[in-house]
Amino acid sequence: MVPDLLPCVGAVIVDQAGRLLLVQRAHPPSRGRWTVPGGRVESGETLPEATAREVAEETGLTVSVGCLLAVVDIDGTYRVHDFAATVTGGTLAPADDALDARWCSPQEVLAIPTTPGLVVELRRMGVPL
Repeated sequence: MVPDLLPCVGAVIVDQAGRLLLVQRAHPPSRGRWTVPGGRVESGETLPEATAREVAEETGLTVSVGCLLAVVDIDGTYRVHDFAATVTGGTLAPADDALDARWCSPQEVLAIPTTPGLVVELRRMGVPL
């Protein structure tokens, strides 16, 4: 019997300058590595609601959640639903489970320590890196 994977979400947010919003993880797995904002879905939340909440909690930004880009299984534990999102308000500041949050150019994304498989998945989703 295969255990249920924990439902999680991620937000792929690219600004008009082509920069990707990334957060530096404060907790395992992958503490200290950079990834898209996201986390676990809470009971009673829809996936888009969880995406917007996680972005706000980790970055201080309000977003409009768009289409589902990909579903990725990680470590046989997590099932991450990655959505496109657009910033609609707020001020960027790391919070909650993030050590830092910042906009990164494609070159910066490739130069910093990201979570395992992130760059491959972003490219698969059509993010130009």
